[in-house]
Amino acid sequence: MAKILRLEPIAEEMAVQTNSNLLSALMTKELHVLKECGGRGMCATCHVFIKDGMDGLSKVSRREQRTLEVITTAKPNSRLACQAHVLGEGIVVELPSGMYIDAIEDIESLVGRRAEQELLHPITGEVVVETGKLITRSILNQLKETRLQVGEYLARTRNAKDE
Repeated sequence: MAKILRLEPIAEEMAVQTNSNLLSALMTKELHVLKECGGRGMCATCHVFIKDGMDGLSKVSRREQRTLEVITTAKPNSRLACQAHVLGEGIVVELPSGMYIDAIEDIESLVGRRAEQELLHPITGEVVVETGKLITRSILNQLKETRLQVGEYLARTRNAKDE
C-alpha cells in the first residue's frame, strides 16, 4: 500500500510504496541525491532530515547510527535516505540546504567565482564553501582527493566481503 511523503523545501508530495526506502523515492523525483556506497548506509551522502513522522520510518540500525555520528551537520532528526524505510503516513523529509559538490556538472567552471548557495562536502555534508564566498581550486582538489580515497575504501570493503 502506498504512503504519502512530503518533500521540503520543494513542497512536493509523492506516493511511496510501504517498506521502500526514502532514497528510492527521492530518485524517482530525479533529485540529485548522492549514493556513493550504493545504498549500504556507509557514506552519508544521502543524509536527510525528518521534519515530521519519524515514527513512520524503520528504526535506525547500528550501521546507520555509526555513519550518522560522523556527519558534522547531523541532528537528532537525521536519517540516511538509503536506510530509512517508509512504514507509516505523515512523513515530511527536509532535504539539506546547499548543494553537494557532485551535483555540479562542470565543477572547474566554478573556480574563481562566488558560491551562489552553500556547497556541501559530498561525504560528510559539511559546508565547504559558504554562500557568497570564493570557490578556490585547492578546495575542489581536496574534495576530489577525498572522494578518491572513499571510493578506494568502499572498493576494498566490497572485495573483502566477496572473498
